[in-house]
Amino acid sequence: MDCVKIGQLIAKLRKEKNLTQKNIADALGIQSKTVSKWECGLGCPDLSLWPELSTILGVDMKQMMEGEITSNKPDSGNIDKVRFYVCPSCGNILVSTGSASIFCCGRKLERILPVVSSDAIKITAEEIEMDYFITFDHPMTKDHYISFVAYVKTDKIFLNRLYPEQSPTCRIPIAKGGKLYVYCIQHGLVMYSDKDLNQTGKA
Repeated sequence: MDCVKIGQLIAKLRKEKNLTQKNIADALGIQSKTVSKWECGLGCPDLSLWPELSTILGVDMKQMMEGEITSNKPDSGNIDKVRFYVCPSCGNILVSTGSASIFCCGRKLERILPVVSSDAIKITAEEIEMDYFITFDHPMTKDHYISFVAYVKTDKIFLNRLYPEQSPTCRIPIAKGGKLYVYCIQHGLVMYSDKDLNQTGKA
């Protein structure tokens, strides 16, 4: 470990949080001079303190231990680069519009890569007023169900959460030129183009 780099990072993060060395010390149950020594590069935190210290400072523990926080590229504003993440522990659905470090339940999540429209999930789309009413040919059992459906167009994401034993349907606003993403816990993330959403045919 590079104690100098780590100490400089701890000091920077502490000041960003408007915390004093005493605030950090009290939260960790140690003396203020210990925090001061870290920030001067005269030693590194004990391994047992890292999890709580990273929580207090609100950063990834691994990057803290390396003494450097990796910044993502600025969001280009292109919603077409949307990325989806699903926590394997709690099932939370997270979305980013560019490269990002996403964590949930203490784990770093990997982006779910979509596959282009396949036979895994058959869909039927009907136009009702200003919406698409979409029906999925899917069992929706506790062990095999669609977790979410998202429609991405220009600067908007319409996200529908579905649950086991629920009717396999959803409604989304009609917005020509978008992409439909369907995430099944067994088949993964399937992407459909706007042409797949039609009144009479099936994808």
